[in-house]
Amino acid sequence: MIAVRRYTDTAVRAGISFGSALAIAISWSVNKSILWAIIHGFLSWFYVAWYALTRG
Repeated sequence: MIAVRRYTDTAVRAGISFGSALAIAISWSVNKSILWAIIHGFLSWFYVAWYALTRG
């Protein structure tokens, strides 16, 4: 049980990190603004999903 929880915690952290990096990369390529990239990095997967829905 403990091993499963550790794996889940690690996977969730990796997903959050990847989502933030992806949001920052998309934001920078679209806006060329550090401030927007930071804001979108905090929003993470929400920004990535919004971008995919509105521009995909």
